[in-house]
This record gives sequence, C-alpha cells and structure tokens, in this order.
Amino acid sequence: MPYRHSDRAQDLGARIEHEVRERLEEAIDFVCLDALVRTRQARGLPAPVADSPADRAEYTEHVLSFLRLLDAEVPLTDQRRPNVNADSEEARLLAGQVARARALPDYWQRFEALSARFLAEPEASGGERRGLLARLFSRG
Repeated sequence: MPYRHSDRAQDLGARIEHEVRERLEEAIDFVCLDALVRTRQARGLPAPVADSPADRAEYTEHVLSFLRLLDAEVPLTDQRRPNVNADSEEARLLAGQVARARALPDYWQRFEALSARFLAEPEASGGERRGLLARLFSRG
C-alpha cells in the first residue's frame, strides 16, 4: 500500500533519507562485524557474543574506526555538508556518510574499496587495529 500524505514531496525526501541511512547502517554493520570476527580469529580468541559488553565495545571501536576512515577518505564539499546536531561522534559521522551517499554518484564504489582496505588492515598488522595514539604510546 502506498504511503499517502498531503505533502508527498517532503515525505519522499524523508523516505529516501531513511532508506539510504538504513542501507548504510547495514553495510557498515556487515563490514565491522567481519572485521571483529577476523581480528578475533587472528588473535586466537573465540567468536564474539551478542550480549557481551566487551564484545559490543570492541564492535563499536570498529564502527568508529571505519566511519572515521570514510570521513577522511570520501570528500564532501562544504555546501553539501549536513548541519547535524548529533549527540555522539558516531551519529555525526553517520549523518555525514548519508549526505555523501546521496550526493556522490560513485559513493558505493568508494565505500566498497575502503571496506576492502579496512578489512585487510587487521591481517596486515598482526591482527590488531590500534589508533595512532595507542601505537605511539605503546610499551615494548
């Protein structure tokens, strides 16, 4: 049944925004879960468990790392940059990716290339994905 409302133009924009966000969340979820499993396997650890707070935190680290990579590598001009009042870095970065996905014709090709690179990183670095500060201040 079609969605009916008197102001269909605004609803269409909102529906497109929602669909792009949903597709992007699913794609990011797929990449980050894969990264988490690969990282755990490389360390010889058991598979992640859905209700484990530690596994959830590790997954969230992968999400933020991947969103930061996308934000840095997929440019968006200032006039297209969304005006977002997000309560978290993750929400702000995700809103930026939704705007990029809607504005850039080659967004999904870039996404696929960056996700392949992101997934290759843990294997290349011995199974660990650490930030710049963690690498700089690590002992030994």
